[in-house]
Amino acid sequence: MGLHVSVVIIGRNEGSRLVRCLDSVAAARLAGDAEVIAEVIYVDSESTDGSGEAAGARGAKVFVLKSERPSAARGRNLGWRAAQGEFILFLDGDTILDADFVDAALPEFHDPSRAVVWGHRREIEPRASVYNRVLDLDWIAPAGPCDFCGGDALMRRSALEQVGGYDETLIAGEEPEMCRRMRACGHTIMHVDRPMTGHDLAITRWNQYWRRAVRTGHAYREVSERFRATAMPLWEPEARRNLTRASLLMAIPLLALATALLFRSAWPLFAALAVLMALALRSARRFSWKASDPLTALLYGIHSHVQQIPIFFGQISYWRARRSGRRRKLIEYKGTAA
Repeated sequence: MGLHVSVVIIGRNEGSRLVRCLDSVAAARLAGDAEVIAEVIYVDSESTDGSGEAAGARGAKVFVLKSERPSAARGRNLGWRAAQGEFILFLDGDTILDADFVDAALPEFHDPSRAVVWGHRREIEPRASVYNRVLDLDWIAPAGPCDFCGGDALMRRSALEQVGGYDETLIAGEEPEMCRRMRACGHTIMHVDRPMTGHDLAITRWNQYWRRAVRTGHAYREVSERFRATAMPLWEPEARRNLTRASLLMAIPLLALATALLFRSAWPLFAALAVLMALALRSARRFSWKASDPLTALLYGIHSHVQQIPIFFGQISYWRARRSGRRRKLIEYKGTAA
């Protein structure tokens, strides 16, 4: 096995986004050491838009994931197991790779405990919609050792082999869950302060925003349940806090409406609005370090509370599916790219 990097890209109906991703990988190979990125593998989840053919035309090795329950975990496992590299760079098909990231990140692996290195992912068009604008800030995290990475990351192949790769039973939250198993084996995860990828979230409608948050809630509950009774729990505090916060956020306007109707006064509604805005302002101040302007910080503060409700329903959907003995399929929120 050569001392090189295999790039594994996963996608489904990404269209022009995938072409842009592949072109960015080609540009990175020209910008850095041409021998570092030695192969590109694209795993397609039965796209109907010609994504596989487009990837093959650009020199990628194409594999088609055929499954009744496709997921990112299944696609990534298929890709890295077919790869030859000592290091695996995972990318989503809707991203653009920074030309210098791979060359700059590889020295981090001089630490033999290092299993994963990842950098900053930011939205390509943060002003395309209010959803893109606030969710762009979700990607921002402090640099340094951390508990888990996102979907884009450079990983040591031997660490993947040791833990058996991603858990294919998960439809979301597969990266944090696998990183938790890596940390349990003594490996470390490092977030470096450098650009890694640009991302095309492409959320322009409320129902897309809702479904994405529902998926997050499903992941919170499924992963936290798995590690609840262990010495290294994951997401259990976040899942509990969400249940409390969402319940309060739904109760406040309902109680205000009932009180307004009972006393035939609009004041309870104004009071409820004031409470909710105070919560949003407090969150905006708390996360102001992420935002470049006050309006974006305020919108992010509102988002940090609004998202609690669909996350709550995502947790409920996991419980309902578990109680009925079935498993949910992939929760998709994107449309096909042109």
